[in-house]
Amino acid sequence: MIKLSAREISLIVNGSLHGDENIMVTQAAVFDSRQAKVGSLFLALIGENTDGHNFCSDAFSNGAVLALTTQVVAQPCVVVSDVMQAVADLAKFVRVQLADLTVIGITGSQGKTTTKDLLNYILSSAGETVAPKGSFNNELGVPLTILECNEQTKYCIVEMGARHIGDIATLCEITKPNIGAVLKVGNAHIGEFGSREAIAQAKSELISSLVRGGTAILGTYDQFTPAMKVADGVAVLTFGERSDCNVRAADVEIREGRPHFDLVTKSGRAAVGMRLVGLHQIPNALAAAAISSALGLSVDQIAGALSMAELASKWRMEIFELNGRLMINDSYNANPESMAAALRTLALFAQERGGASWAVLGKMHELGSSENADHVAIGKLVSDLGIDQLLTVLMPAYGHGVASDSDTKVHGLDDMNSVVALLNEMQSGDVLLVKASRAEHFEEIAQEVAVNWQTEAGKKDDE
Repeated sequence: MIKLSAREISLIVNGSLHGDENIMVTQAAVFDSRQAKVGSLFLALIGENTDGHNFCSDAFSNGAVLALTTQVVAQPCVVVSDVMQAVADLAKFVRVQLADLTVIGITGSQGKTTTKDLLNYILSSAGETVAPKGSFNNELGVPLTILECNEQTKYCIVEMGARHIGDIATLCEITKPNIGAVLKVGNAHIGEFGSREAIAQAKSELISSLVRGGTAILGTYDQFTPAMKVADGVAVLTFGERSDCNVRAADVEIREGRPHFDLVTKSGRAAVGMRLVGLHQIPNALAAAAISSALGLSVDQIAGALSMAELASKWRMEIFELNGRLMINDSYNANPESMAAALRTLALFAQERGGASWAVLGKMHELGSSENADHVAIGKLVSDLGIDQLLTVLMPAYGHGVASDSDTKVHGLDDMNSVVALLNEMQSGDVLLVKASRAEHFEEIAQEVAVNWQTEAGKKDDE
């Protein structure tokens, strides 16, 4: 964060200062008192279960020097009517001060976090880069990401999520992106938006925010994204696997579940061998490559970085292997598109390894009226792919999509303990996928399975 005095902050957020006006904030804002450092600004947010005002003393003991609050506390503070709005106002001010900062906004129904992680890996070799950790893409996460930037920051990557029309436009008012990338318009959050057309409208707000001199990066994996309207003076780069894309993948192969392809840009062609798992990582890689290409990086730089990048965010296609068994932990989130991609990866792994395929699937949230049909369709895909064992947890609709004459064996289960017990039947060579929406907490299943496998391995070592 750029250095600001307590007085300056109080004026920016139109707050009432209680404490020394010469206190200097030199570190980024935090809302978790445990993450405060010497010079931090602490945000006393009030949530459903906690009140940040109760943690001010903890934050200051860890180094915080000023708090944004809605009431006077014992520590130096700036009192405002709405802490969230104050954070947004502060981020707007900081963004304007950093005129040389390049801000890249990324949105889409799937792949935002992985694309962000890949892009962060690429750009970090070209200059100081700030990117959110995990999926920090809302009205709090985006301003906090901007506040991490200072005069030395060259690139700032922001994820932009949306649950309503206008959400991304609001985030763009804060961040003023130079580059906007839309990955894909899919069905995620369709229960809230009502239609893919409405989702497309929400995502297009990122492109509409771009001004002359900016660049729009558009995926070609759906009908809506390539058709998004771009203002005069805004450059356009498309990415995908079609021959007419500005940035594309050619000669695609999958080896041990990982994509290999030739990256083709206007500056040339270079081979990429990704360490990330799944065919669906190619669009994420191409989006990051298109953004990097727009920023002037060479195709060799980009391809080399994509070949070296590892997963940076947890529970996204994480691989755990022990005693010949392999688990794909993709429990962070789920929608029909990401579920289908993960299942295809499972099938590829099982085919290569020669063992049985096991899919532990839980509910996909926020699908609205299409919820039942979407779950049934995924069940049909499981059957079509020849997945051997389907374990459904409190979501029988998956099983309804499996044909009666299918070779897929369906297990309708009601609790995680039953799942873990059944998975004890896995043999060497078998492959397991664990996937559901975040609210289902399927990471607990993955963690329990990993512990069991490690315990078994320990017992064998002792024999």
